[in-house]
Amino acid sequence: MAVLLLAEVTNGELSLDATAKAVSAAKALGDVTVLCAGASAAAAGEAAARIDGVAKVLVAEDATLGHRLAEPTAALIVSLADGYSHIVAPATTDAKNVMPRVAALLDVMVISDVSGVVDADTFERPVYAGNAVQTVKSKDEKKVITFRTATFDAAGDGGSAPVETVGAAADPGLSAWVEDKVAESDRPELTSAGIVVSGGRGVGSEADFALIEKLADTLGAAVGASRAAVDSGFAPNDWQVGQTGKVVAPELYVAVGISGAIQHLAGMKDSKIIVAINKDEEAPIFQVADYGLVADLFDAVPELTEKLG
Repeated sequence: MAVLLLAEVTNGELSLDATAKAVSAAKALGDVTVLCAGASAAAAGEAAARIDGVAKVLVAEDATLGHRLAEPTAALIVSLADGYSHIVAPATTDAKNVMPRVAALLDVMVISDVSGVVDADTFERPVYAGNAVQTVKSKDEKKVITFRTATFDAAGDGGSAPVETVGAAADPGLSAWVEDKVAESDRPELTSAGIVVSGGRGVGSEADFALIEKLADTLGAAVGASRAAVDSGFAPNDWQVGQTGKVVAPELYVAVGISGAIQHLAGMKDSKIIVAINKDEEAPIFQVADYGLVADLFDAVPELTEKLG
């Protein structure tokens, strides 16, 4: 069996963490061919070729593939689909936009957020906010899959796969780029950070969220937030961790002023070590925390930041 894996490429650069974790998952299904697509993708293709377990790399460069438009990328994947039993990608924002379109064009189902590979036809994925694991078996001739990368270790480097150039498919012309608005940050990217500090509704205000940011900067961590904090305007949408936000699995997750609703736990419970700070000793977050501190965050967080600094 052969697997076609859509790499995560942004502005010509490979997202190594997401792609390497998807390669690790895909290796269980067969020989892995990585597709790097974009207006500029040659450098990403060279980086992908060095991932251990990659058999071949395809590089598609065309203006129509720029700006992360889903429809031209989906058309490209479909044009390459012959000869592949599985078409997969990391479950990133871009791939979640592309892969359902691929599945629709191929008239097959999409199996999203796969957390485990049982065999070539059978997969596991979390449901009910991660409180149960669903086993899915597909009889489709081609399987279209996104992998929840937080549950897989990244494949190593040291590979030397051959790189081949392919042409873009005809542009469906269904969408057009207008503009990009990118939030600039010197902090680690949330989904790949080794340490994440998240704040919840208990932080109280956007101004007080600076306490969370200062602790994160002291630890060299990414900043996250619960949905309640985002909905209250304390933090931007791209910081949201949870069922309807980003799924993270860092080495250390610090939850400050977060009660621990199941929707939030679904996005962070695979973290290696969980530390919770909350003044409510009955907060559900303490049920999953490895270390818990019952304290007023406005006293505990500044003191913790000072001592760590």
